[in-house]
Amino acid sequence: MGTAPLDDLAIFAAIAESAGITPAAKRLRLPKSSVSRALSRLEASLGVKLVHRTTRRFSLSTAGTALHERVAPLLESLEQSLQALPERDALPSGRLRLTMPVDFGATLGAELVTRFMARYPEVDVHAHLSNALVDIVGEGFDLAIRFAQQRLKDSSLIAVPVSSLSFQLFASARYLARHEPPRAPSELGSHAWVARRGEPVLMLSNGSASARVKPRARLICDDMFFLRASLVASAGIGLLPAYVAEADVKRGTLMRVLPRWTVPSGRMWIVHASAPKLPAKVAAFRDFLVETLRAHPLA
Repeated sequence: MGTAPLDDLAIFAAIAESAGITPAAKRLRLPKSSVSRALSRLEASLGVKLVHRTTRRFSLSTAGTALHERVAPLLESLEQSLQALPERDALPSGRLRLTMPVDFGATLGAELVTRFMARYPEVDVHAHLSNALVDIVGEGFDLAIRFAQQRLKDSSLIAVPVSSLSFQLFASARYLARHEPPRAPSELGSHAWVARRGEPVLMLSNGSASARVKPRARLICDDMFFLRASLVASAGIGLLPAYVAEADVKRGTLMRVLPRWTVPSGRMWIVHASAPKLPAKVAAFRDFLVETLRAHPLA
């Protein structure tokens, strides 16, 4: 006696409960020939006759009746278990694994995740902060927040644009009290400058004009938080995303310099794997970020 495939058992149960192959095929939305073949495979696998059928009459054999009595409750239990999976719930639930850049996660990201969890109390969030380009699918992440100039080219991923991003010029109130604040990009060259590594030239824009600036940086670093702390300590003028400097601006420890000028720096994207139907928790977090950040853009 062989092992019966689960699909064939489910089809047999439908035949027994529908009292025939034709009504079972209609119930399952399958071709009658497929239902008939499944029954034949099951009988061959078990080595017993399960159904007595003629052109006018259908009945289960003794073995068929016994099999249905044993299989039907198990199939129903399995279906209930599948329906009860967290991803099948109307409300999002389960563990959401997401990755995001360190500076975004440690500033605005932490607040956004907390607000999302308050809205969806059945979702637990595991946040991974890294500036590396993480393999979302390979490392088992549900979703990533990324910053890029252009749409990502990986066809296996879906990238949804959320907010434009621009860097702005900042300096401490103490620094600006000791040095005449610049009134135009051309005056930046006379100021002390704090720069990130690989940032030798600035392309500033105010919407109607642009300016190419190459200030001499006395302090160069490769970390956004080091740069912010240096500006707060009055090391000079530097570029920061608005969301990194926001708290310091509210406290008055940092001030905008040339507030009409910015350095356009691409967009923020929500990235997730391509799927016919997204898990509820992933769709909910994506929609929450889109709703929140489009109402209050980062730029």
